Amino acid sequence: MTVRRDRQRARRLLRLPVLGVAAAALVLTGAGTGIASAHTPATATAPTAGRYGVYPMGIRSTPPSTLAANDLVFHGGEVAIHPHIYLVFWGTQWQSDTTGAHDYIKHFYEGLGQTGDNWSRVTSQYHGSNGSPAFSGTVLTVSWTDLSGPAPANATSGQIAAEAQKAFKLFNGTAGPSSDVIVVSPHGTHPDGFPNGGFCAWHSETNHIPYTNMPYVSDAGSSCAANSVSGPLDGFSVVSGHEYLEAVTDPYPDSGWVDSTGAENADKCVGINLHSIKLPTGSFAVQPTWSNQTHACAG
Repeated sequence: MTVRRDRQRARRLLRLPVLGVAAAALVLTGAGTGIASAHTPATATAPTAGRYGVYPMGIRSTPPSTLAANDLVFHGGEVAIHPHIYLVFWGTQWQSDTTGAHDYIKHFYEGLGQTGDNWSRVTSQYHGSNGSPAFSGTVLTVSWTDLSGPAPANATSGQIAAEAQKAFKLFNGTAGPSSDVIVVSPHGTHPDGFPNGGFCAWHSETNHIPYTNMPYVSDAGSSCAANSVSGPLDGFSVVSGHEYLEAVTDPYPDSGWVDSTGAENADKCVGINLHSIKLPTGSFAVQPTWSNQTHACAG
């Protein structure tokens, strides 16, 4: 199967029912604000969920031709003009995780958007109906660990969407294209069928809130970019970074920037030239993303 067919298949919309979330006690960590405890009532549910911008498991692309014909095309919608990441570590299982994945992911997003992050700024060229992406400081708004109970062993896409809404409501978020909730599931769980679903992660939106299903990708090893650059945690930044970049330029799929085959910016460069970037918070493995300015993968 060709890479193009893989991408077209990956972008097929899957609509699934969404389940409610019970009231629970939560533990949260605000970026730069320390640790506090909180309680929340039962949260809202989402009517639908879908897979977009799938990071395909085990796929290694060949570089797309550097021709303007392959560029992304604007479809009239909004982009994330001031990206704000709500990072959700789902479940009590995170209390026993000793791999360093939690801190690695958190530090990655703490560093993104700061001075020296030229990788995120590749997206600034993509103007939406509401403006262009701009970065003036960390994109991380909140890092929160939901200790109300264990994350489901086999969460449906609806449950993932509901967890994103639960976090967003707790932090009084304002729904819009610049707010992106990344739901990170713990080791040993299988959100939306991972790893047997053929994907490492995907992004979508629920009730006008962009969000990402981010499994514990180390469980899939090199199929989800572990040890692809410098170590076993590489996949967490490569894969979640892929979805993050796509949520900046296409927060409400496919109303933003998508090419003629249905690929978003990071889809066009998946598996190509994986490398490390240096941020104020450390070095992290990433993939490049598509640039219409150079008609090639960049960043």
